[in-house]
Amino acid sequence: MRSNAMVAMILAGGRGSRLHDLTKKVAKPAVHFGGKYRIIDFPLSNCANSGINTVGVLT
Repeated sequence: MRSNAMVAMILAGGRGSRLHDLTKKVAKPAVHFGGKYRIIDFPLSNCANSGINTVGVLT
């Protein structure tokens, strides 16, 4: 039997030097965007909408 399992890895590390004022107190993936979402929400949503249910976040 063939498995169609898919795993996604989201690269969320780095210093966030270009977002310095926004990343003084919070990690780059947790920075709010548009008042309602966080930056990490976009790739997570893309994975969920693509049927990928196993996601790793590399920080």
